[in-house]
Amino acid sequence: MRRLKAIISYDGTNFAGYQVQPGERTVQLELEKVLSIMHKGEPVKVTASGRTDARVHATGQTIHFDTRLMIPCEKYMKALNVQLPRDIRVLSVEEVPDDFHARYSVSGKRYRYIWSCEPIQSPFRRHYTVETNGTKPDIGAMQEAAKSIIGTHDFSCFCAANTSVVDKVRTVTKIELVWHGEELHMTIEGNGFLYNMVRIIAGTLWEVGTGKREAESLAKIIESKDRNKAGKTAPAHGLYLEKVYYEL
Repeated sequence: MRRLKAIISYDGTNFAGYQVQPGERTVQLELEKVLSIMHKGEPVKVTASGRTDARVHATGQTIHFDTRLMIPCEKYMKALNVQLPRDIRVLSVEEVPDDFHARYSVSGKRYRYIWSCEPIQSPFRRHYTVETNGTKPDIGAMQEAAKSIIGTHDFSCFCAANTSVVDKVRTVTKIELVWHGEELHMTIEGNGFLYNMVRIIAGTLWEVGTGKREAESLAKIIESKDRNKAGKTAPAHGLYLEKVYYEL
C-alpha cells in the first residue's frame, strides 16, 4: 500500500460541507466515490486536514488516502480530475511516508475571508464574496482590533457553542486586512482554529469596522471567554481554506 497526499481545491457552493453526511452531497463523498471506482468497488477512505462547512470554499485543502494502485502521481492526479465533478480539482499528488496524516500532522493553516464593498455586486461573485450593500468599513479600526487577537489565547469567545472540543487554546500568528479594489480581504494564520472561529472573528472585526463596537473591546471579549460577547458569525460563502502547513 502507498500513502498519497493531495492538495485539492473546491467550490463549496453546492456542497453540504466537506465531511460525509447521510443523504447529502459532500466533498469527501465525491472523492471517495471516484477512488472506489478506480479500485474496482473497493472502498477508499479519504482523510482531510479538517472539515469545512456548507458553502465554504477551499483553494488549498490537504487530504491523504492509501492505495494499492501503482499509478505514477502525475497520472493519478489526471485520473482523478477526469472523473471528479468540475467543482472539485486535484492540484497535486505526491507519495508520502506511512506516518503522514493530513489532520494530525498539521502545524498551521491559513484562511481568507472576502467582503465585496461595491454598491452593486457582480452576479458572478455572489457565491464567493459577502456583499455589504456598498458599506465600506474603517479598515484602520479593524487592523487595530486584530492586534488583540494575535498570540496564544483561550478563544472560547470565538467558538460556536455546539462544539465538543474542551481545550480552546490556540495561537494566531498573523491577521492581515487589505483592500483589493473594492474587495476587503482578511487573511488569518494560526496553529489551529476552533469551530466557526474564523467566521466569528470576521463578524466581530466587521462590527468594529462599521462602528458597532470599539477596537479596544477585543481584548476584553477574549478575556471573557464568552461567545455572547463576540460578534455575529459571518456568512460561510466568504470563507476560503487557503493553505495547510506541515512540519518538514
